[in-house]
Amino acid sequence: MTQSLSRAEDAVGRVSLWQGKAVQISPLSGGLTNENYLVETGDERYVMRLPGSSTELLSIDRGNEVYNARAAAGTGIGPKVLEHIPELNIMVLEFIEGPTMSAQTLQSEPMARRMAESFKRLHAAPRFLKDFDMFRLIEDYLRIVAEHGVRIPPDYRDRLPMVEEIERAVRVGALPSVSCHNDLLCENFIDDGHCLRIVDYELSGNNDACFDLGNTAQEAGFDDQLRTILCEAYFGRPDAQQLARMNLFALMSDVGWTLWGAIQARISTLDFDFTDYYTTRWNRAITVMDSDRFQAWLEEARHNDP
Repeated sequence: MTQSLSRAEDAVGRVSLWQGKAVQISPLSGGLTNENYLVETGDERYVMRLPGSSTELLSIDRGNEVYNARAAAGTGIGPKVLEHIPELNIMVLEFIEGPTMSAQTLQSEPMARRMAESFKRLHAAPRFLKDFDMFRLIEDYLRIVAEHGVRIPPDYRDRLPMVEEIERAVRVGALPSVSCHNDLLCENFIDDGHCLRIVDYELSGNNDACFDLGNTAQEAGFDDQLRTILCEAYFGRPDAQQLARMNLFALMSDVGWTLWGAIQARISTLDFDFTDYYTTRWNRAITVMDSDRFQAWLEEARHNDP
């Protein structure tokens, strides 16, 4: 028996939901921070989440996660939180029937429109417990990098003046903060046959809606056409300034998660190549920052700046 599975079996024994019942446990793929398990008791199926090691270094607040997950569940977009054991950070969630999405399955106009509808419902959730700001998170991550000797791309700090320029630009047309997911890997969407449900709220927080739009466009590999469709479907009309802000936030997803990946490369026990992950994201980010498109986005985002 692996150490992870043994840990999962110990956790199962602490959950009151299935006390006295025969259970079967099997690992679920896809998690890059947590260990996720399918727990079956007869005809009932549940998802059990266990936190990964040292995830506090990723600025993850488990109390915030549980609070926000419950709020998201109230919209019908997030899975129901069925049990939470705070001293162990064990969370038992509704199992959502349906296929898990991928970049390939999301890259179509109908899917972009369905994603926009899911975001509108999620963003109407009761206000989340804490705020999320990628620019401040980068500052936090850089402190962690310095304190723990984490290796990051050698030119990362050289680009920080450009990050400051992005922040000034996106603040011009800033939207009122709403309940955002902020970590929209394609695998965090599940199609239940009616809508695209969204799981995993560990980095959720109140934020500008355009961050969710840009983040998901980046993760799903949307081209310019699909980005435009996603933005128009969300706002109900074309909006060049918000589209530019969305594209800048898409870039910031790569800039910020580069540091996340570098820290994970140092602390994670998961069998995943985090070095390749953060190197790929950083190379993509600097390619965009050195392009004419980047300057055009900055100008359009600042369009109404006097």
